[in-house]
Amino acid sequence: MYNRVIMVGNLTRDIELRYTPSGTAIAKSAIATNRRFKTQTGEQKEETCFIDITIFGRAAEIANQYLHKGRRVLIEGRLVFEQWTDQSGNKRSKHSIAVDNLQMLGGRDERGEGFGAAPQQSTPQPQQTQTPQPTQNIPEIDIDDDDIPF
Repeated sequence: MYNRVIMVGNLTRDIELRYTPSGTAIAKSAIATNRRFKTQTGEQKEETCFIDITIFGRAAEIANQYLHKGRRVLIEGRLVFEQWTDQSGNKRSKHSIAVDNLQMLGGRDERGEGFGAAPQQSTPQPQQTQTPQPTQNIPEIDIDDDDIPF
């Protein structure tokens, strides 16, 4: 059987990092993905899917260090069905994703704006003036399209 999930979404909460007694890092969080569609009546609708994620090992520590609520990520992993009994004795279950690969999306300075994070203030930089460079004479090259290796 094949069990592979690839999702792009925004983290819905900060990473929660814990360690097993043997020292393995386990990070938990959740992501939200949106889907926009039109109903049969032509009305625009949007649905959001929330799913818990679990990251293991060194990737969990890196996620804890660099990822925060609102950050866009691409995750790849496998779907896991979890079952447990709650405090009142009811059987509970949910699907989650055990993450194998994680990729941070967006810019290096992305701070998750739009999910309640305060926008980052930037100090204006003075504009640099450049002296115009003289144009260089570039020779024309006659190349056939078949000669290009890509």
